[in-house]
Amino acid sequence: MSITTTRPSRRRRVATALFAAVATAGLLAGCGDKASESAPLTVTDQWVKAAPSGMTAAFGTLTNKGSAPVHIVSASSPAAGRTEIHEVVPVNGAMQMRQKPGGLVIPAGGSLTLKPGGDHIMLFDLPAAITAGQEVKVTLVLADKSTVEFTAQARDFPGANEKYGH
Repeated sequence: MSITTTRPSRRRRVATALFAAVATAGLLAGCGDKASESAPLTVTDQWVKAAPSGMTAAFGTLTNKGSAPVHIVSASSPAAGRTEIHEVVPVNGAMQMRQKPGGLVIPAGGSLTLKPGGDHIMLFDLPAAITAGQEVKVTLVLADKSTVEFTAQARDFPGANEKYGH
């Protein structure tokens, strides 16, 4: 008794491989879409003030492309021992930085600019100097526990000689 096997034609093998590749790409694209739906926040024009030691701050424009507000509750960076979300407010006739209660909320379809003299991300307890041109990673933590990461280039910035409140 002989058993005869037939090999799929070359055309069928190519079609099967192509189908598998397209299906895999579709699944990966679907995963990417789900991630962007859960965190519709983008960060542009980001930068960090160069600092020899101590503390510095991260700035940029946060844009919410989603249909619901995005609430940033905290941030972290490997370039800092500790981070805080800060605001600048008048205190006894002078502008002073302090931790912003409740974090930052970016309205649906809106944006918020983090800038010197306004809202920003403070980086404290720098383990090493942050020098102009250096890339600094920052992770934003949202209220739903998702995260948004960005990399900011350090710049020399002569301004922002603010006083720090406790």
